[in-house]
Amino acid sequence: MKKMLIASAILMAAPFAAEAGADFVEGDKTFGGDAELGATLTTGNTETTSIKGRLDMKHEFGNWENQYLLEALYKEDTGEVTGKRYYGLIQGDYQLTDTSYIFVNGNHEIDPFTGFDSTSTVSSGYGHKFIDDGKTLFNVEVGPGYKYKRLDTESAAEAGYDTEDSWVAHGVMNFETDITESSRFKQMFVADYGESFEGRSETSITANIIGALAMKFAIIVRYNDSPLDDKESTDTETNMTLLYAF
Repeated sequence: MKKMLIASAILMAAPFAAEAGADFVEGDKTFGGDAELGATLTTGNTETTSIKGRLDMKHEFGNWENQYLLEALYKEDTGEVTGKRYYGLIQGDYQLTDTSYIFVNGNHEIDPFTGFDSTSTVSSGYGHKFIDDGKTLFNVEVGPGYKYKRLDTESAAEAGYDTEDSWVAHGVMNFETDITESSRFKQMFVADYGESFEGRSETSITANIIGALAMKFAIIVRYNDSPLDDKESTDTETNMTLLYAF
């Protein structure tokens, strides 16, 4: 746990330690982002609630390109909670050249339906933009990381321990491209390999409706090759949300 606290402290301090200029936020702004929200509510013979929210912010600070991300998912079926996930991420990229950078990343997830109260990961390493021409972006990140998990009470009683931690190899592959002037395709893979393999894939298409308002369709797949007993290896999530850019 001490290693986790030290790494987190370094990560939180790093994005605020530089000067000079980057090109991360569209236009002449140094801060921007987008907020999205989707909800499904049914009443009558079937009563269900599904809410998905996401806030993704970008900040230029000298040679640093910083990202701050918050996500929330909540599902309820006939009074019973069937899904609940909260996720937060902060990443700072220090630009070495126009195409290469060093990154530091920290994220924290709460998803009780996996058998874990929480999962925290910190990582750092090298990133490279193979394509970045304004319409298409393709970049890859690799480096070491550290993952810390806390089991929920029931899972801890069955397993005989309450925490898991390990060093991991962290990798990200991100591809984005404009389909038309008003639509964009994105594909991202995130993988952590240590004592187990965990991966996340997010595929999305965004289409502008009017002005800063857009519609987003996304499919998210999460995979863990060593889930806890009675848990599935793969979780999938399909969302249709409204997105507002600012």
